[in-house]
Amino acid sequence: MSEAEAVTSAPKTSISDLRQFRINKNLAAAATSKTVLLPGKKRIQVMADSDSDADITPKKIKIELSVEEKEERFLAIAKIATDYDTMDIQDSLVRSNWVIDDAMKYLKDRRMPKRGPDSFQGSNNKVVVPPSAIITVRAPAPAKPAAAPAKTTATNGTIKSRTKKSSSYGSDDEDSGDQAFAKGQVYDSDDSDTEASHEMTGQRKKVFEFMNTATPMELQTVKNLSEKKASIILELRPFKDWTDLCQKLESNKGLSAELLNHTQELLNKQNNVANILTKCNKLVQRLETAIEAGAGIVEQPKILNKKFKLADYQLIGLNWLTVMNKQQMNGILADEMGLGKTIQVIAFLAYLKENNLAKAAHLMVVPSSTLDNWAAELSRWCPSLVVERYHGSQEERKRMRIRFAKEGFTGFDILLTTYHIVASTPEERKMFRVCKLHYVIFDEAHMLKNMTTQRYANLITINAEMRILLTGTPLQNNLLELMSLLCFVMPSFFGKNVEDIKSLFAKKNKAENGNEEVSQFQETQVERAKRIMKPFVLRRLKKDVLGNLPKKHTQVEKVPMSEIQKRYYNDLVEYYSNNKGEICSGDRAGVTIMVEMRKLANHPLLARYFFDDAKLREFSKRLATVPTYKKSNPQYIFEEMAVMSDFQVWQLCHKHELLDVKIPEDLICDSGKFQFLDSLLPKLKAEGHRVLIFSQFTMMLDVVEKYLDIRKHGYCRLDGSTAVEERQDMINDFNTDSGIFIFLLSTKAGGVGINLTAADTCIIHDIDFNPYNDKQAEDRCHRMGQTRPVTIYRLISESTIEEGMLLVAEEKLKLEQDITSNEKGGEVQETKCVVRLLTMALGLDKDEEEQLNKSINNSLTSPSK
Repeated sequence: MSEAEAVTSAPKTSISDLRQFRINKNLAAAATSKTVLLPGKKRIQVMADSDSDADITPKKIKIELSVEEKEERFLAIAKIATDYDTMDIQDSLVRSNWVIDDAMKYLKDRRMPKRGPDSFQGSNNKVVVPPSAIITVRAPAPAKPAAAPAKTTATNGTIKSRTKKSSSYGSDDEDSGDQAFAKGQVYDSDDSDTEASHEMTGQRKKVFEFMNTATPMELQTVKNLSEKKASIILELRPFKDWTDLCQKLESNKGLSAELLNHTQELLNKQNNVANILTKCNKLVQRLETAIEAGAGIVEQPKILNKKFKLADYQLIGLNWLTVMNKQQMNGILADEMGLGKTIQVIAFLAYLKENNLAKAAHLMVVPSSTLDNWAAELSRWCPSLVVERYHGSQEERKRMRIRFAKEGFTGFDILLTTYHIVASTPEERKMFRVCKLHYVIFDEAHMLKNMTTQRYANLITINAEMRILLTGTPLQNNLLELMSLLCFVMPSFFGKNVEDIKSLFAKKNKAENGNEEVSQFQETQVERAKRIMKPFVLRRLKKDVLGNLPKKHTQVEKVPMSEIQKRYYNDLVEYYSNNKGEICSGDRAGVTIMVEMRKLANHPLLARYFFDDAKLREFSKRLATVPTYKKSNPQYIFEEMAVMSDFQVWQLCHKHELLDVKIPEDLICDSGKFQFLDSLLPKLKAEGHRVLIFSQFTMMLDVVEKYLDIRKHGYCRLDGSTAVEERQDMINDFNTDSGIFIFLLSTKAGGVGINLTAADTCIIHDIDFNPYNDKQAEDRCHRMGQTRPVTIYRLISESTIEEGMLLVAEEKLKLEQDITSNEKGGEVQETKCVVRLLTMALGLDKDEEEQLNKSINNSLTSPSK
């Protein structure tokens, strides 16, 4: 494509994008023999374009571009060449040394468009750039013209050539069916009168068959095809031929023949996922053959500490990791929490070092709460592994980065850091994108369950040859989250089909529970997920591999609220039941109301009933005169305090030494759950038990602290505000000092990765929407090293929204059983949890339920936090 053609055929919005990279031809021609002086710069020789009329052809120079410039050039072409695959665009730029004209010509001559001219997505389709496509590309010298073009893929932030022979996971031939299946568009209104438009091509046959035979549930998976529209299509059946199908869809007010193109799009995606399943089956066979052929590791690596011995199932895990390494496959070690995934990974890294198989340093990315524990376990199990901690202040990390820039990742085997640090600044992101690593290990990898987050996009660019994900809960809410982990661990395998996977597994149930057709649809989704995950995931349960682990007994305690608490809660429900319009609109209205209900279900002091407005005005006047308080305007102080809970008001006053402001002790102890603890804790203490208490809300932990002070129970506390360097000391103190009766923890900060086997009782004060967060929490004490039976108490306030949350949690746990067992089951409607709970609690009708659902969906897609 010439420059003129490129400009005239491009959308108007793309011209400026292209022009900013072009050297003005007139200036170039005029300046061929002279120099241009730029302010503050040395004189430079301006080169003429290759198609210039200049007599002298200047010598080409290699342009060194920054990553940002390469990204901009990529986007400029991508906006014009919308019919070409993004990987082909990138390949063309690399081969053309990032010269746009040359790249456009290479695309036109050497690459085929990914869709036909009648593409159902249209010429104005938005370009989606994969995270690894641009960010870390390197520009080699252009390929020789005579050489056959090799397909390229972006893996771990680098450009790698891929041919049929070198492909590890499947040849290009395997994808050719996808491309053939996706060509053309089955329906075009402009061609409706032509004879050719009535022909039944291969694509049309598949769409026609689907429209004639699909179940109502299958029809609803088509874009823009609702339950109501599906029922209309059922009434219009059977369709005699393609013309009959088009005419019936066009003549019906509620339908459109454009549904045929949406159906084609769905079938394309299903075809792509079917090809992935075929490849996964081949990988399973390859792995099984490799395991049978290899003698296996029967002894743990010799450089491991001889005082410690791997359990049999851990030795099997080590063998699995070594086989995956030999096959150049990444994997997810998903053993249930408490089975020693940390130890298995340490043993694997020791194996690599002992056998000189480590190609570079390894990176470990862990939650802040487990940083010290990882360092301690590495030191205990394998002192031979040299560990460097990348943590500390910005200045300390800057000094380390300067050293790494000079020396590279040398002098150590493992670089240990946290999720927060690894992508906290542009400098850190660039360092991990550029510097070469062998393995990157992500602990608590369920943090990567959402492929749309910035964290996911940042971490997937880490420049490591191999990846291992560790998680005790690979499936948390729905199948899409599991697919996100798989796409992260094997981006080169799933890369081209991420959007198809995302689309298919994100489909929500649109019919009532118990429907046989819905169950069949769900079973199909679960079976797909099982087959896709099989080659990449190793999961064992404690009940299967730890015969000697003490038993765990779980009790759900439905606790009646106190009288005053019940009155406040019922008043809140009655208010919102009478003002349903308020909860069905507004910014995050549904979520906010649900949080209010949850707080009152736990303790009245989490709302404001004790301190009235008159008292707040009095406090605000006093605070305005306090030197330590930042504001001096009583009205501003009052407005700030008006949105606080009673307990927050009390805390604020005490912080600024208004010590006469008090909350009576009987109000602090006045909640249904505290009344239950009044009977439970003294009994546990007398019997020698030690207790963990978890809460979602740090404010709730503040109230629990005051309650424990009043009841004179010894405790320590860990939450998100606890300094990282203090956390392990607190854990060690609790595990060694039997005088500390209770450990208070927030579910998010204290529920992952830490070992608290000194406790044998776990109290979940308020449950999480995600039951796996609670499971993580309870397994802080029910894990390897526990010598006593463990009891778990889940406290549920009776006749409150928490009972609905419990039902939702049980559905999610059922989905995990379906995925990890051979039994069949269905998927949970995750996005409608809040709507379901508020509908049950407030008695919404169908229209109000739909309005609330739209309001919450809009708020979740808004940029506000």
